[in-house]
Amino acid sequence: MRKGLQNSENTENRNYKIIAVDDEEGIIDSLSIFLKRSGYDFTGVTNPQEAIDRVRNEHFDLMILDFIMTPIHGNQVVEEIRKFNKELYILLLTGHKDLAPPLETIRRLDIQGYCEKSDKFDQLLLLIESGIKSISQMNEIKKINRELKDTNSMLEKAYLESIETLRYTVEAKDSYTRGHSDRVSELSVLLGKKVNLSEEDLKTLKIGGLFHDIGKIGVPDSILLKESKLTEDEYSEIKNHPSIGAHILSTATIFKELIPIVKHHHERYDGHGYPSQLQGDDIPYLARITAIADSFDAMTSRRTYRDSLPMNTVISEFERCKGTQFDPQLTDIFLDILKNHLDDIKLIQEKYK
Repeated sequence: MRKGLQNSENTENRNYKIIAVDDEEGIIDSLSIFLKRSGYDFTGVTNPQEAIDRVRNEHFDLMILDFIMTPIHGNQVVEEIRKFNKELYILLLTGHKDLAPPLETIRRLDIQGYCEKSDKFDQLLLLIESGIKSISQMNEIKKINRELKDTNSMLEKAYLESIETLRYTVEAKDSYTRGHSDRVSELSVLLGKKVNLSEEDLKTLKIGGLFHDIGKIGVPDSILLKESKLTEDEYSEIKNHPSIGAHILSTATIFKELIPIVKHHHERYDGHGYPSQLQGDDIPYLARITAIADSFDAMTSRRTYRDSLPMNTVISEFERCKGTQFDPQLTDIFLDILKNHLDDIKLIQEKYK
């Protein structure tokens, strides 16, 4: 029974790669016999620099490391390894406990344990078995995290597809809105790149731009498609769409980063916008970017009651509304795009005609 159990343990041990580093060839030979007999995948190295290179280029689960070595000591080996590998489980061997590095150094370098060298390897084997259990648990945690990430990605994809369906439903109502959200999305990202936003913020801008008008699903067609001037009551209905959109997205926590864009892209820098009359820097930054992209696309799109505005008129309008309707610093950057990089905008317009 015990023999069968031991064989099972040996088979399991083969899943773990151990590297030992000691400048004494005899120690490496002894460890090789001892650990291979226990079933481990073992590599022995006498050159500390070679050990660093091996760990950099190969996967090992656990390192057994002599402290006093030439040309560099064990703590220097760990210093180098920790620059590129934070996860390797390291056990330190010392010729005598008085020669061990200070506890502060052991903690700083995240060395998991140490023991004195001996003709018998019982204590070392216990430390190795304890280390392997810790490594096994960490691997299981990583596996669970990967599975959770995959599950969350699937949920996110399903939610995005559902909201995309709503978006296309809105765009199907009105020829103007067809392509509008795509253009606003890409124009927002273009401006976001100019102000050096992070990749995460650019992703939020991109999706926020796609869904910024999702609340129009709750606006009656008679108002949304009206060709003549809207009454005050009808305009009030239109002004509800940011709040409606925010409410739609609030049902899924994965959209929480989008809600500020959807809810506040019609706020004005002077505080006279809607729905919350936010002013200046109180308006979420990504919403201020989307507001510029949204207004630009509105001005340059053909409507039933007017043609698209010429570019010089659009530029004049942004200059006039800088600091009142739009964030002044973002407006200056967008004006630079209009005056000096108009081809970037034309590519987006051509893509989503």
